Amino acid sequence: MPLMHSTLLLIDDNAVQAATRQAILRRAGYFVLCALNPQRALEQLRDAHFQEDIHLVITDHIMPCMNGAEFVRELRKLMPELPVLVISGLDEAEHQYRNLGVTFRVKPVLPENLLATVATLLKNPAAA
Repeated sequence: MPLMHSTLLLIDDNAVQAATRQAILRRAGYFVLCALNPQRALEQLRDAHFQEDIHLVITDHIMPCMNGAEFVRELRKLMPELPVLVISGLDEAEHQYRNLGVTFRVKPVLPENLLATVATLLKNPAAA
């Protein structure tokens, strides 16, 4: 499958940041689904509500009700091999993702770095 036909699930409670990342990724040719609530995203994944197969999840760390690490732990029960990119303003949050098989980046993530990381994760999920 060509990488540009990959479907990405973007989870961020900050609508402005979500819209910005979504625009960057769409301009690069990805199909991007957005969720502002990690619990709702998990329900949709669990119930197979998405029309497309998800190839990569991009999530924020600090969100209401459930942080990114809690989200990833629940996601791993459903989809243990799905590549995940965590983007956080808190460098110290990275330790919460140990042994969860994620790629962690600290904000701000420049558009070219975001696109390079996404491309790497889609080609080889363990490489980024």
